[in-house]
Amino acid sequence: MENQEKSDVVRTDEAPEFKGKNLEDAILHAEHKLKISRTEFEYEVVTEKTRLFGLGKEVVIRARIKPLLRTGDLATFLDHFLEVFPLDLTYEIKTKNDFDFVIFGGGDKQLLLWKDGALLLAIQHLLNKISDRKVQVDCEFFRKRKEQSLREYALDVARRVSASNRNEILDLMNPYERRIVHIAANEVSGITSESLGEGFLKRVKVFPLNKRPR
Repeated sequence: MENQEKSDVVRTDEAPEFKGKNLEDAILHAEHKLKISRTEFEYEVVTEKTRLFGLGKEVVIRARIKPLLRTGDLATFLDHFLEVFPLDLTYEIKTKNDFDFVIFGGGDKQLLLWKDGALLLAIQHLLNKISDRKVQVDCEFFRKRKEQSLREYALDVARRVSASNRNEILDLMNPYERRIVHIAANEVSGITSESLGEGFLKRVKVFPLNKRPR
């Protein structure tokens, strides 16, 4: 049993990886091995794939332990941040389960959505680095529209890969975008996906299960 547990954890230079039959199972595995609550680490989906002969699925996540918030609670940090940030912004914090949701408004809120929400997502990345809870940010229902658009795009790519039996490698994406793509692509029978590269931005390869990834 001990040998089996060790084989379920893959160590990388970046962070350990944990496997499960689904996302929740992989997160529980990470909690067990790291001996901390899920609120104390951040994770990204590395790959989701159907096992050979369709015998269930396997989800692999990469988990990193979060540093504690260094400047007080989230509201205190945001107050200080907006004092020096050269934009007219307001915020509201809503808490649900293990998540803190930060909704931005204000006169300059549209600038957060410029270039496909690049600044909004950068702020989310910063808040998740300093918070001991999972933080999601939103503005003008950006998240809902973004998720729907990415999901439709990933499904189109997966269906195209299924029809052509040829791999496709997508443009660079952040962890939030990659997670949506992985989940959607793996909904197409016979198709799986994996993240490529290192760092915050990575590409996603979508490929048929009957082709070995290179």
